[in-house]
Amino acid sequence: MTTIELKKQLIHRISEIEDANFLKALKTILDSKFNEGILNLTAEQRDEIIASREDVKKGLVIDNALLDKEIKAWLNAR
Repeated sequence: MTTIELKKQLIHRISEIEDANFLKALKTILDSKFNEGILNLTAEQRDEIIASREDVKKGLVIDNALLDKEIKAWLNAR
């Protein structure tokens, strides 16, 4: 079955469905496919990302491996 044939078959079968909840579930599935890779962020999340990028530019970061070593040392000292 080709993609076009499959689409036609699905469109036909969907057009026969009367169950609103089932149709909403299908819409959710389709929406997730079209929204792949798109993140809807809140204003607070965007602000945090901007602030984090500024921290990186200023060098206010620590390498994860170094941080792991520091945490291990701190935990062992307790």
